[in-house]
Amino acid sequence: MKAPRAGTTENISVSMPAELISELRSRTGRRGLSGYITEAVRHQLAMDGLAEIVASHEEEHGALTEQEIETARRELFGEGHSVDAERGAA
Repeated sequence: MKAPRAGTTENISVSMPAELISELRSRTGRRGLSGYITEAVRHQLAMDGLAEIVASHEEEHGALTEQEIETARRELFGEGHSVDAERGAA
């Protein structure tokens, strides 16, 4: 008997371009496809939430400055992940 999975899952049907599915399967194998897609959706939902936060802030306070963006980038990704560091790597 299989061990129960954490949380409740539901099967859905999703249509995607065949070449995208082929590339996904080559990276994940058949058994890893659901996990990969689940993590991609979680990531996209987090990015959508972040975009909503930024839009709300900008609506109330105006556009973010480069300094505010750089500060947020450092807080999220660390000191070595600044725009200047990325430019140096390019």
